Amino acid sequence: MQLSFDPGVEAFRAEFVAFLDQHLPAAAETAERSRSSSDVPQWARRWQRLLFDNGWLLPANPPEFGGRNASVLQQYVHLEELSKRRIYHSFNPQGVGIVAASLLSFGTAEQQRRWAVPILRAEITASLGMSEPGAGSDLASLRTRAVRDGDEFVVDGQKVWTSGAHHADVLLTFVRTDPDAPKHRGISVLLIPTDLPGVTRRPFASVCSPDDLDFNEVYFEGVRVPAENLIGELNKGWSVANGSLGHERTMLWLSYADRLDDLLRDFRPRDTIDSDAYARLVMDTEALRLLGSAALSREARGEQDVPALSILKVLGSEAIQSASESALDSVGAEGFTHPSKSSDPSPWNLDHYSSGWFERYVRSFAGTIAGGTSEIQRTIIAERVLGLPRG
Repeated sequence: MQLSFDPGVEAFRAEFVAFLDQHLPAAAETAERSRSSSDVPQWARRWQRLLFDNGWLLPANPPEFGGRNASVLQQYVHLEELSKRRIYHSFNPQGVGIVAASLLSFGTAEQQRRWAVPILRAEITASLGMSEPGAGSDLASLRTRAVRDGDEFVVDGQKVWTSGAHHADVLLTFVRTDPDAPKHRGISVLLIPTDLPGVTRRPFASVCSPDDLDFNEVYFEGVRVPAENLIGELNKGWSVANGSLGHERTMLWLSYADRLDDLLRDFRPRDTIDSDAYARLVMDTEALRLLGSAALSREARGEQDVPALSILKVLGSEAIQSASESALDSVGAEGFTHPSKSSDPSPWNLDHYSSGWFERYVRSFAGTIAGGTSEIQRTIIAERVLGLPRG
């Protein structure tokens, strides 16, 4: 397979590379670091705004939303160049990649002006309120309720694992508005400002980052949300959910491939068993890139292949988990030492801790859960690729 791009795509790449060479913030400007996925330092806000104003934030978007109507292949080389330098277009990834994208897909023109553009320009930050206790991967089981009262919705309930909520200005929140409807129906989506009375955010640590808080519990107690903050149609939030996760999954395989490359760089086989695991990692990495490139080609031709994203997600996330486990086995007790602060002072290094193998292994589970669990992806593959009947 020959992986190459036409001159137009390469010219697009060269223009972006020249922009990065000229405008990438100098190290002296970037002393302040992000504390969560919705905490954007001032220098990073300026960087994101510069990308927006020049059409490099999300190139697929029209210019008024930080893009330049880029093709699929142009989008790919944009991400590829960011990846090569290990830099980010935003320090509020869920705000830009999921919340703002959902507003552009389902919001009104006024909602896009009022909320999407400020998120894209890093004037405000946003988090995603989906998961709940008892409704993690099964979003349809959510119990947070919103009852219409005149020109407002009154919201009561709880969310959990809400990344960056304690620093976010708004939450894209999935609520149940018709408790009598089947569980996949009767769900709506509200954009809830976090400064409204009755919103309580409680950050908590993870085993990997005990000193850096990102996860949150969020409580809603009689929160009165303007009805104009309803995103999409009433009781049709399931389509917004699918669209939101679709934004999250698009080209996700590229980030998995980058992480596999990092594992290849750091994994040093010590014996025959380790060599077998290393060979598996090499094959998984190459397979992911080849399958991803094939899916990219189909998308560039205008062919819709949603099941391919499920295949890529399962392969990429589980290859990372398997390789991390094998590496942890190979180093033995040494791999369980408590992670120390990273020696990499770069502000682009969002992982504040060293890349110990235990930490990598524990973190790998997030990849098999976030954006749709491996079990859900296998169900999609079984039904839509293999043609098996619903269970």
